[in-house]
Order: sequence, then structure tokens, then C-alpha cells
Amino acid sequence: MSTPCFLSSAARSFSLPCPAAGLLRCRLLGPCSVTSFRRNMSSKSQMDHLERTANNYRQNALYPAQVCGIINESETVKRLRLAVHPDFSFKAGQWVDFFIPNVEKVGGFSMCSSPGLLQREGIVELAVKYAKHPPAHWIHTMCTVGSRVAMRVGGDFFFHPTPSDPTVHLLLVAGGVGINPLYSILLHSTDLLRLNRASGGRDYNISAHLCYSAKNTQELLFKSSIIEACREFPDKISCDLHVTQQSIDVDSHLQPFINHGRIADEDLRAHVDPQRTLCFLCGPPPMIEALSKNLMDFGLPKDRILFEKWW
Repeated sequence: MSTPCFLSSAARSFSLPCPAAGLLRCRLLGPCSVTSFRRNMSSKSQMDHLERTANNYRQNALYPAQVCGIINESETVKRLRLAVHPDFSFKAGQWVDFFIPNVEKVGGFSMCSSPGLLQREGIVELAVKYAKHPPAHWIHTMCTVGSRVAMRVGGDFFFHPTPSDPTVHLLLVAGGVGINPLYSILLHSTDLLRLNRASGGRDYNISAHLCYSAKNTQELLFKSSIIEACREFPDKISCDLHVTQQSIDVDSHLQPFINHGRIADEDLRAHVDPQRTLCFLCGPPPMIEALSKNLMDFGLPKDRILFEKWW
């Protein structure tokens, strides 16, 4: 379900009541500071996402946002479309601290949309898997079109090239909902490749290969858009989609892209060039640790392997 994405004049300000912190008011005329808000939160409420990311970069500003669309991306994942303040900005691959009225726990969710969509429509998107953790549970059971939240951007895991950067080949490796920041990077890459095409090949010399593993094709998020990107730029973008527990036949239009079983060493080795490859990994910690070691064994320098671990 969705409605036109806008923030009406009637919603020029809103409040986030928090059990431990009293009242936080955010105005669409500008961001607000959360320094005092965080100081008053209990130590228990700072566990989970805030604790794990305490040493990561964060913007100072907290911005209001309003849910303007909710899509069932799969049986277990909902995708939110959020209209945001005009000053809101992020780099492809980053996440947000997600503040919900009357929910003490703060969520942490990676953007699954591109900075280009934000520029064009003033929209960011988050894809959230069902969980009992309060922020995810709220999204799946209580969030509706029109719900108001607040978000703060953070994260050191991003792709933000300049037009004159040397040629780069992106190797994007995702497990499960670890696809979210990598899908943002892939979408950003397609936006940059359109600029490359418009410039006659002078700017943004990028190519990308995505290796993405999930239990079954139902849980392969964004698969149609990923395949569309491969077809739009067949010489620049490619993908291998892996399923580990597929119990029914794969749809014919997906079959050319589907591999049965986990991502194997040979799936990665062919896409590693120690001079040009920049690898982004996102998924469960054991997967990240094993693949990082394998990539270094293939000769990829450690500083060209970037990862985000999600629990």
C-alpha cells in the first residue's frame, strides 16, 4: 500500500515520546540535536545497534521522516518508503539509526535505495526482516502509511566515487538481508553508469558483479531490479544469484541467473583483480570472516575488502 510521498504543512513538526528521555521534537525546518536525548537514555536502551556501532561515523543531525509506502518485499521482509527532510543525505551503503515514537530501542537499518532516488524524489527506502527486536517488530506489526519516525545517518561502509577516479571493478557479496547496502551500491552504480554513458565514457568508469545468496528465490530480494540492471548494462553489470534451500522449481525467467548451493571460491576468484577490484561484503559474521580470508588468499589486498556484519 502507498500514498503520494509528501510531508504536509500540517506535519511541520512532530514529537517522539521516549520512556527514558521525555519528549524529543523535530522540525522539518531543520535537523535537531540528539546529544541530550542520548545522554538521558538508560544503558540498557543503548544495547544492540547503538552499542555495536558506537565507534562508527555518524552525522550529528537527526531528521524527521514520514512513511509514505509499505511493500511486502517477501513473506518476511517489508520495504518502507520514507519521505525525508530536504537536508537529509547519505552515501550508498550507509545505514540509519531509526527512532520510533514510544519505542525505547533504536533500530539500525541500511538504506536499500540510491542517493539518486533521494535527489529525484526526496525518498529513502529500508527493507526490514521480521524479528522480535522492537524496532523491526514495530515495522511489521504497527507501522502504517503516515507513521512518523526520525533517522540519523551513519556508517563507514559506502561507495562514493568521483568522476575522475581510476577504473574500478566492484565485487559485491551478500548473504540474506545483507543485500540491502549492496543493493544501494548497485543502484548507485547504475545511476553513475548512466552518467558515464551521457559523458561519452569519460566519467565514472565502473563495473560491478554481484554474488548474492539466500534460502530460496522468494527470499532473493530485489531480484527483478537486479536482473534489469544486468540487462541494461550487460558489459558492466553481472550477477550470480544463489539459493541454498530451494524446494520448488525456479521460474524460467530466473533460471539463467540462479545457482544452487552456497557462494563458492570459484564464484569469487574469477572476479578478483588485485589492482582494480574493490570488494564489499555484507552478511552473517561467519560468512564475512571466511570470504575475507579467501579473497586475501586470491591476492586481493586487505584494504580493498570492506565489510559490514549484521547480527
